[in-house]
Amino acid sequence: MQLLCATPQDKTPQAASTQVPSNTPFVGADGLQTLNLSNDIDVIEMDLQGIERIELNFPKFTDGRAFTQAVMLRRRKDFKADIRALGDVLVDQVLQMQRTGFTSAVLREDQSVEVARNTLKRFRSFYQGDALQAQPHFSR
Repeated sequence: MQLLCATPQDKTPQAASTQVPSNTPFVGADGLQTLNLSNDIDVIEMDLQGIERIELNFPKFTDGRAFTQAVMLRRRKDFKADIRALGDVLVDQVLQMQRTGFTSAVLREDQSVEVARNTLKRFRSFYQGDALQAQPHFSR
């Protein structure tokens, strides 16, 4: 999982989108065809042809609808490109983000990228299935 930090010093084009969530594709600063989606959009009904990144928003730490959107994109839409988490993204969430299908995250300004990387290394495998490995450990 690629981790980026949304700090005032980090002005790289890959860090954070300045787009307001909508269902209209745009070309990001890094040249990728991107969708920045709000939490109330039904991703199952969307045409994702040509989309290279989908940005899902966490307006608050307690709002988990983007987790569901990520799982739906991976499992039901078979979306293979980048799914990026934006907004109120904390290091506590990155492991669950990875398991639900996110491939990149822009951490909130006060969060540590190093702590997030260590969080992702904590477990080698999981007993339950997830968006990346649907089969549970016992049936592999």
